[in-house]
Amino acid sequence: MSVSAKTFAVAGTEAIAAKGWLGAHKYLILRRLSQAGFLGLFLLGPWFGLWIVKGNLTSSLTLDVLPLTDPLVLLQTFAAGHIPALTAVLGAAIVAAIYAMLGGRLYCSWVCPINPVTDLAHWLHMRLGLKKGWQPKRSTRYWVLAMVFAVSLATGTLAWELVNPVSMAHRAIIFGAGFAWMIVLIVFLFDLFVSRHGWCGHLCPVGAFYGLLNEKSVLRVSAIRRSACDNCMDCFAICPEAHVITPALRGTAGETPIITHRDCTACGRCIDVCSQDVFRFTHRFADRPERTDGPIEPLNAPTGAA
Repeated sequence: MSVSAKTFAVAGTEAIAAKGWLGAHKYLILRRLSQAGFLGLFLLGPWFGLWIVKGNLTSSLTLDVLPLTDPLVLLQTFAAGHIPALTAVLGAAIVAAIYAMLGGRLYCSWVCPINPVTDLAHWLHMRLGLKKGWQPKRSTRYWVLAMVFAVSLATGTLAWELVNPVSMAHRAIIFGAGFAWMIVLIVFLFDLFVSRHGWCGHLCPVGAFYGLLNEKSVLRVSAIRRSACDNCMDCFAICPEAHVITPALRGTAGETPIITHRDCTACGRCIDVCSQDVFRFTHRFADRPERTDGPIEPLNAPTGAA
């Protein structure tokens, strides 16, 4: 069955039968708890006066001791011609080191508050049976990232922060700002009606930046039991960056079953929906596949995966 024939509604049906509903949604649930938890830490102060974390995902101070700064914001600050505070530099170094070690795009799937918005848009898109829509090249997000720095350089401002949906979502939740909600709504409608997985998968410069930090990260998803694959295509149907699966699952990038592509968000949904338990979280050095019932049949990369 091709990915285009496999709808979002049925992806994971076999996994639910094999593992139960909770087993087939384990990492999805954990991601939602993680996203809510990170957001909740920032809301405890303004809502309840409990200032464990001050600031937002752009720049924060935890327990009045630990500074954390989005390294993308720090680089924009330099591009704009400003000299950041030493605490901002230290905070950016800490964040960059953590994501470079664990996996840059963990931010996209486990922290970013826009991820549930785009996931909902994709779910509705598939449920309504809408066409795939406009699909810009995935490299477009790197051009957008370059444009962010160019505009910051030309205007002397943190250009991206003026329209960053993550910052806007934070402001909208705290202050109820109408314009901020409008930015979030635009992202939702774009993914729903214009481009399937369009924002996170093709345009977002934040995802592009954290993807660069993903190159040598230790935490990886691996198709460790790829010889057990039954070609159900559920992993391709559910993955927001489905092009990352083929090399690891089909051995087209050598023997390693590890998903090494920088675009992988380590969301764990391929693990959830696989009834054969082909995938699992591991580290980048576990590079040998487990043998089960012999080699799987070759498969061309699906055209409807993006």
